[in-house]
Amino acid sequence: MKIRLILLFTCALVVARTFGQDTEPSDGSRVISTAVPFLTISPDARSGGMGDVGVSSTPDAYSMFWNPAKYAFIDKTFGFGIGYVPWLRSLVNDIGLASVTGYGKIDDKQAIAASLRFFSMGAVMFTDNDGNELGEVKPNEWTIDATYSRKFSREFSGAVAARFIYSNLVPVDLANLSVRPGTSVAADVAIYYHHEMEIKGLSKAYLDFGLNISNIGAKMSYSSSSTVKDFIPTTLRFGPSFTMDIDDFNRISISLDLSKLLVPTPPVYLKNHTGNNDSIGSDGKRIIYKGYDPDVSVVKGMLQSFYDAPYGFKEEMQEINVTLGAEYWYNKLFSVRAGYFYESKYKGDRQFFTFGAGLRYNVFGLDFSYLIPVKSNNPLQHTLQFTLLFNFDNTKKAEKAGGTN
Repeated sequence: MKIRLILLFTCALVVARTFGQDTEPSDGSRVISTAVPFLTISPDARSGGMGDVGVSSTPDAYSMFWNPAKYAFIDKTFGFGIGYVPWLRSLVNDIGLASVTGYGKIDDKQAIAASLRFFSMGAVMFTDNDGNELGEVKPNEWTIDATYSRKFSREFSGAVAARFIYSNLVPVDLANLSVRPGTSVAADVAIYYHHEMEIKGLSKAYLDFGLNISNIGAKMSYSSSSTVKDFIPTTLRFGPSFTMDIDDFNRISISLDLSKLLVPTPPVYLKNHTGNNDSIGSDGKRIIYKGYDPDVSVVKGMLQSFYDAPYGFKEEMQEINVTLGAEYWYNKLFSVRAGYFYESKYKGDRQFFTFGAGLRYNVFGLDFSYLIPVKSNNPLQHTLQFTLLFNFDNTKKAEKAGGTN
């Protein structure tokens, strides 16, 4: 599909990642930009139907993205999931995130898992200044990761994950472009707490808590001639979930996720006497009026992200995204879901409701989700996201438990 819109979209990503911290928006917004933002896209329809919650929800095949420590508590022996997220579907039909993930229990205390996510940006026809075609390219980004999860007690587990990231925005050899694919390696560190409660009037009740620091990794560069490197979206996500079994057939879960990018906040630069350009110091760098220098190491950037907002504590609180989701299951066969996602208007202004449904039969599962934006447009609006799941028990375990669902 040869369309200039995809080229503009690709260029917009490059510009946002390279120059997103250079100007001060007139409306007061201060969006934090990073490389490879596709890493923050929810790959599964179950969490997508609950507003993008998942750090402490019940474990499933897609726990790799939300909290890999949950795998140690998954109640199946092995399984896998396949998902697809259409992107900008109201404009084009060849941009989307495809994913596949699989897990396996080593024993009751240990589990391993791996996943692959592939983000395609469609097809682009490059031309020179005279309009001559230079060749069609297909920009894409992907990541492959693996994790090991282990229980430390009956109620507590932890996990570490490793990830390789590849971003090829301009996959063509053009003499006038000094670009190259960006690569990085990253890690996740996660914990999960699962506590069974006794509440009068309920068959069972569970309180869960999760914490995951994802994409702790090296900066990324897209130019072979530049020393400028961009942070990848290192993210802190944490929150609780409460699940109650009303009886043998009805289950309700409510989850809350709080998330924050652990990358530096762009500072406010001092303007020159004309007020049109930034003042330059004797070292050749722009003079910072408020905030901190964002050109720091990955570890310092993570620590600095908790206190470097130019407008203090209030702005730091604006950088925390809030998600609330709910899920109802009937007889472990059919579910309905709903959720709400809130992001400050000064940090991106994403606010939307989501709805979803799920089916489970024997080893097979199918989930759907649908997004309705509240304020600004959203790349997922008016599109249906889906995920296929397959979960298996080994024969001995199934016989001991009296069969499978």
